[in-house]
Amino acid sequence: MSPVDSILGLAGLVVQRVERRQDIHVWARPAQRPACVHCSHGPVRIKATHRRTLKHTRQGNQLMVLHLSVPKYHCPSCNRYFRHQFAGIRPRLRATEAFRLEVFEAHEGGVSQRKLTITHRIGNATVERWYQSYVKQRVSELSGRSCPQVLGIDEHFFSRKKGYATTLVDLKNHKVFDVVLGRSEPSLRRYLKRLRGREQVKVVVMDMSETYRRIVRKYFPNALIVADRFHVVRLVNQHFLKLWQQHDPEGRKHRGLLSLMRRHRWNLSPEQQTKLADYLESYPVLKALYRAKQRLMRFLLLKTLNAKRARKLLPRFLSLIEQFASSPARVLADTLTSWLEPIVAMWRFSKSNGITEGFHTKMEMISRRAFGFRNFENYRMRVLALCGWNGVINRV
Repeated sequence: MSPVDSILGLAGLVVQRVERRQDIHVWARPAQRPACVHCSHGPVRIKATHRRTLKHTRQGNQLMVLHLSVPKYHCPSCNRYFRHQFAGIRPRLRATEAFRLEVFEAHEGGVSQRKLTITHRIGNATVERWYQSYVKQRVSELSGRSCPQVLGIDEHFFSRKKGYATTLVDLKNHKVFDVVLGRSEPSLRRYLKRLRGREQVKVVVMDMSETYRRIVRKYFPNALIVADRFHVVRLVNQHFLKLWQQHDPEGRKHRGLLSLMRRHRWNLSPEQQTKLADYLESYPVLKALYRAKQRLMRFLLLKTLNAKRARKLLPRFLSLIEQFASSPARVLADTLTSWLEPIVAMWRFSKSNGITEGFHTKMEMISRRAFGFRNFENYRMRVLALCGWNGVINRV
């Protein structure tokens, strides 16, 4: 193939003529006659020829228009007819696959439909149709994947009419695995039963939701449940603030004290520690709860420990929970005891559902940009397109 013929990027074509007008017009024909597609015998003869006009990429600021001579062949061996098949050109379409892919990647990269109608001279509906076709192609490929070994599960709000949806995230590769409508076991049962590779899941990171814990135990039998560190710390702070409200309702409204109470003691300056200590001297019970909470926080922030170190710290952690059980914070102690195994599992792993929460923020922006979604399948397809893969279609 000569350099002139290869400039099109389409194999098996010979350039006959090129004219530069408002667009770049290229006339081309097949380089050689193929064998019969029915019986694989040759040679075949040309019965007739018709011309196809297709849009084919942009060179600089000019659109390339391809005028293609398409022969219709007759095979003397089997007495059957067929048309010439071109690589990268599908039948009955008015644009090459390279041009359609160019429009898709431009729109995926942020170029608006309005801008593409001017630069590529196609309609808004055509841009949307091509974009949806490539996204559906990729999503159909993603739908056959097996479950990741490290899975994050969380819920997010979809719409007032349809309620909440469940997000499954591959925490190892930082990709959204899937989005399913519903957050209860009956609404997720059908999807989870046909989910491929759920026996291969080793770790599931989740918040302290009893519903999701039952779902994981039933449908991911070999998975270890790991509590999300952020939600555990938030739970402890919420219980402590409620106890503070009971002991000193007026002090609970003080924003300066509220900031000092929420923060870790080791992050406070000496002046702030002195100010907080002076306040707690008037409330001995609250002072004891505050000190116990700080000790508990040090345990909850541990991560990437080996098994030997975790077994050594476990008795001290259980002793601290027993202290909470004999104090006004016994409700917190009951919750920590119920979730003891997932909380202790946090010490061994560094992964958290922060990745999932970040994807929820992105999903919210996707929904806002579209002014909301009525059809959940359209929403799921858009989420998987923007959060589940890298947006690149591999060229064949």
